[in-house]
Amino acid sequence: MSKYLILNKVFKALNDPTRREILELLQKSDLTAGAIAAQFNMSFPSISHHLDILKQAALVTAQKQGQQVLYSINTTVLDDIFQWMLSLKTK
Repeated sequence: MSKYLILNKVFKALNDPTRREILELLQKSDLTAGAIAAQFNMSFPSISHHLDILKQAALVTAQKQGQQVLYSINTTVLDDIFQWMLSLKTK
């Protein structure tokens, strides 16, 4: 996947306040989709949609544990974006 396609997906994902709040929750600890959904006043399918967008942007990872899926924040992609932004400044 090209660097610019990833950037577009990351910026799209970060554009939504619910997704930013999900990232803040995951910064504190890994959570299941149900635990994430319990923090919001919206339907489970809506939370699932937000998690899918975050996964597509590689901002979160999902690992199946028994019957549940555990979500974790992936800061590696953020590091890559910061490096790219810094490279623009130094050119």
